[in-house]
Amino acid sequence: MAVAVVTGASRGIGRAAAIALGAAGNDVVVGYAGSPAAAEETVALVTQAGGRAVAAQADVADEQAVAGMFDLAEKEFGGVDVVVNSAGLMLLSPLADLDLDDFDRMHRTNIRGSFVVAREAARRLRDGGAVIMVSTSVVGLQFPAYSAYAASKGAVEAMILVLARELRGRNITVNAVAPGPTATDLFLNGKDQSVIDNLAKQPPLERLGQPEDIAGVIAFLASPAGHWVNGQTVRANGGII
Repeated sequence: MAVAVVTGASRGIGRAAAIALGAAGNDVVVGYAGSPAAAEETVALVTQAGGRAVAAQADVADEQAVAGMFDLAEKEFGGVDVVVNSAGLMLLSPLADLDLDDFDRMHRTNIRGSFVVAREAARRLRDGGAVIMVSTSVVGLQFPAYSAYAASKGAVEAMILVLARELRGRNITVNAVAPGPTATDLFLNGKDQSVIDNLAKQPPLERLGQPEDIAGVIAFLASPAGHWVNGQTVRANGGII
């Protein structure tokens, strides 16, 4: 039985990924930033899906807190085999109007947080494991107002193949999943219905993604069936690009 640490697992794609991994037989550490009640809901849903789960609060940019998540996984379940970094922050603004405090907050979570989680994974993942980072298809779509967010996720994509090569000899895969417009609170907040409807029409499949769509790709990459995929960014977006 494998053990997974999933950040940002109290909601959205992270929650769906935790449930999918639990259903596949993984034990799951449900990482969350600020909502213990929501995290416990995820724990209950993972348990209902057939896995064992515990919640762990951690700011992904805090190396001590992230180390604590891994400590908990080792204490409760014996080690770590899969790491999914789904924690993220999205603050939108035209570049000319960008609030640099927002820029710093977002890049602290999305860049520093991703590197902190990846660093801990590189140090402590058992051989044969998998690291899956969550990026965004906006890196390629390049919508107006997304410059800082896309830049932060572009940094995540830039490290994937590098880390995969650095882990040579340990049979560990490192990949990113880049969702397109997906019906999560992170995406829906602040958008009026006309914008949402327009984006839903863009993919040839003519709908928004659902968290479960992305979770299925994550679970595949974490499984033996997905282990020959390495150093890649998988754009799970219904064909919007």
